[in-house]
Amino acid sequence: MLLPQEIIEKKRENIMLSEAEIHSFVDGLVSNKFNDAQVGAMAMAIFQQGFTEQETVVFTKAMMNSGEVLSWQGLDGPVVDKHSTGGVGDKVSFMLAAIIAACGGYVPMISGRGLGHTGGTADKLESIAGFNVQPSLHEFKQVVAELGVAIIAQTPDLAPADRRLYAIRDVTATVASIPLITASILSKKLSAGLDALVMDIKVGNGAQMTSLAEARKLADSITTVANGAGVNTQAIITDMNQVLGSTAGNALEMYETVKYLTGKLREPRLHKVVVTLAQAMLVNTKLATDELDAHHKIEHALSSGKAAEIFGKMIHALGGPSDYLEQPWRLMNKAEHIVEIIAPIHGYISAMQTRDIGFSVVGLGGGRISNSQAIDHSVGFDRILPIGTLVNRGDILARVHANSLDSAEQASKQYIEAMSFSAEPVAEPKVIY
Repeated sequence: MLLPQEIIEKKRENIMLSEAEIHSFVDGLVSNKFNDAQVGAMAMAIFQQGFTEQETVVFTKAMMNSGEVLSWQGLDGPVVDKHSTGGVGDKVSFMLAAIIAACGGYVPMISGRGLGHTGGTADKLESIAGFNVQPSLHEFKQVVAELGVAIIAQTPDLAPADRRLYAIRDVTATVASIPLITASILSKKLSAGLDALVMDIKVGNGAQMTSLAEARKLADSITTVANGAGVNTQAIITDMNQVLGSTAGNALEMYETVKYLTGKLREPRLHKVVVTLAQAMLVNTKLATDELDAHHKIEHALSSGKAAEIFGKMIHALGGPSDYLEQPWRLMNKAEHIVEIIAPIHGYISAMQTRDIGFSVVGLGGGRISNSQAIDHSVGFDRILPIGTLVNRGDILARVHANSLDSAEQASKQYIEAMSFSAEPVAEPKVIY
């Protein structure tokens, strides 16, 4: 039998692991033969030394096969999903999944929890009292077949090895590793039985990948491994040098989602990311003949109200209220204090330290410092102004939602420190690279 410490030592010394050694580590994640300290050490060794492409493929497949792998016989359309590498204010999954379902696709979306400074899709859904992010696989499949979409958290049955590793990476500073990110994402996605996958690779100061070179490397890694595993996969690199949309924080992002789907507010950058990813998903699954056809279908899904209707039905099918779109705040908590963050000077917003804003949300209680921590879904920022906006001294840059005045004051201060201003107009950052 291979001892955990021998496998850790081998990777620490940058020696390529055999298939048997990789399988032993993955089995140890599920059986607890690797204890938490050993899993953390192994994650750090992989973080420091990396994996070859061959090791990454073996590791991903072993993680995928550590639990159940779904199949979708009997559906009358393609099974497709999207995954984002995570950012601040990234609520794209909700709009996108509803749009694709409205266009005839099936989206079985298994989403993650918050990781480091980035928010988690599953945590955002849990802002809604009663919503069950962990239904049985039978119920999950039923909702997907009926509505075309279900968004849930990772279940104990799918890729359980990743579930444990993901939580330990979060608290051991080993998140931003290309092989670990690749295997984590794809083990979950490939176990969902997909025909096609579109990856949203975030790049910038609020992303796991801060440079375009790193983002391209991750995009190459994911598309190579996923296409090699037989799933048609495309990666699109999008900007995370500022908060995406006008909110950051769980319930606030759910509220922005409702406003987007019902047509009350579609922040332009957020809309561009949603449309670009939706076009790729529709074209890659042959639900649209080309980008123009896809664009018309997306516009119709939104303007007809069909995407909104499907989203509302999904919320209800998984335990939320039947009137969520009409009364989003009826079953979501609001923070006790809403404090305006005031511009200290006159000028153009020239930059935003997005990662710091993400950590401010964590500091307010909206994310985790330890992997067992409960989340305060009500806190965060809204009415966030984008880069390029001209503000006068005394204008409102954003608002902080907090449950104590002390934490509101602290978060306001951090928010202002995260902003840069310029006397001259600045070019807005690209949205799609």
